[in-house]
Amino acid sequence: MPLSREALAELADALPDGVVVTDPDLVEKYRWDRSQDPRTGTPAAVVRAEDAGQVQTAVRWAAAHRVPVVPRGAGSGLSGGSSAVDEGIVLSLERMAEIEIDTSCQVAVVEPGALNAQVKAAAAEHGLWYPPDPSSYEFCSIGGNVATNAGGLCCVKYGVTTDYVLGLDVVLADGTLVQLGGKRIKDVAGLSLMKLFVGSEGTLGVVTRVLLRLVPAQAARSTLVASFATPTVAAEAVVAIRSRLRPSMLELMDQASIRAVEAHRPMGLDLEAGALMVAQSDAPGAARTEEIALMEKACVDAGALEVFVTDDADEGEQFVQARRMVIPAVEQIGALMLEDVGVPVPRLPELLATVAEIAERLDLAIPVIAHAGDGNTHPLIVVPRDDEAARLRAVQAFDEIMYAAIRLGGTITGEHGVGRTKKAALPDQLGPEVIDLTRRVKAALDPDGILNPGAIL
Repeated sequence: MPLSREALAELADALPDGVVVTDPDLVEKYRWDRSQDPRTGTPAAVVRAEDAGQVQTAVRWAAAHRVPVVPRGAGSGLSGGSSAVDEGIVLSLERMAEIEIDTSCQVAVVEPGALNAQVKAAAAEHGLWYPPDPSSYEFCSIGGNVATNAGGLCCVKYGVTTDYVLGLDVVLADGTLVQLGGKRIKDVAGLSLMKLFVGSEGTLGVVTRVLLRLVPAQAARSTLVASFATPTVAAEAVVAIRSRLRPSMLELMDQASIRAVEAHRPMGLDLEAGALMVAQSDAPGAARTEEIALMEKACVDAGALEVFVTDDADEGEQFVQARRMVIPAVEQIGALMLEDVGVPVPRLPELLATVAEIAERLDLAIPVIAHAGDGNTHPLIVVPRDDEAARLRAVQAFDEIMYAAIRLGGTITGEHGVGRTKKAALPDQLGPEVIDLTRRVKAALDPDGILNPGAIL
């Protein structure tokens, strides 16, 4: 049922001028996230909150009128988790972007609209580092990172977002603001409620402040780049490396990804390589040399075509940038359905072989990149524009890849979240008992179901 003008006027009157937006042209900019989920709805309004109090006001209004609320950060999500719903409101947190660095506690106090890159830069000014680094770190927000428990290229050694969250301020579905955690490294008082909200994709509450643990700046890194005949062979080298080591980075690109990057921005990558591994070690002193040597031997033993090692930071960073560039490069080929499936590291070769088989059988281009050291892969299903038959095959491939990951003891999402695009497969991974428990938690915290309805469940 459409919201009445009176109800919207009540919301606008309760907030400062310019916070509530109803102009269709402006609202359109807040409908979609990067997944371009075709089921995206049209909200009645966008609330561009400037502080936690305004978030509370908006949520209390929504609770009183039982209006859906979709929290939104930078809109960089890849699973439809911040896609708008019909007759709801989008609660944008982009204007809440303050960052404060507490050097004595090595903590960043951050509002949800601050970008990952901005937090890194602010920490670096004090010789500190915030490790989680999604490929989209330059334009993704901390609020979105918390919502999806984002990972990135360094998480093989340094962990994901939840490993750095020390505290949260969260607005609940009734507008109550709760403060969880604090600037304490160790704290086991009470239930671990904070962990419940990290990765909940805005379905349990709206995060308005985050306390992030920082660490000393990363040490010097050495980079190894190895080429292989196929992604499967490269994955076998990954398994060998991970059985003994935890490098600070261990990434893979297949041939289609390499060629897409070279077409988009030539970087001198080997176009004939079936797969490229980019690995780094930041171990101290001689240990770094030893770690790189062990990785090099694993690559050679697995059948690497060529192995290149450099201690030059700028030279190594060029290969890392090539890896980060894959998704925008592949987007030049066609529309994408971006996968995010993971398996235990020893099953990575099987997963990559299965993706290749699906691509060939369904006659689709599916370039693959991977945070290989975690077993987390991103098959990029290319959908030729204006080709409905190919789109339907792409949907089939998307589903088949998820269920293949489940069969291999893996997950339908390693870091992008379930959102709206993957929720149909979630029961097959979790099972009925866990799904029921999840619904009970949701009902306890959001009994009217107004927070990001349609996401996850």
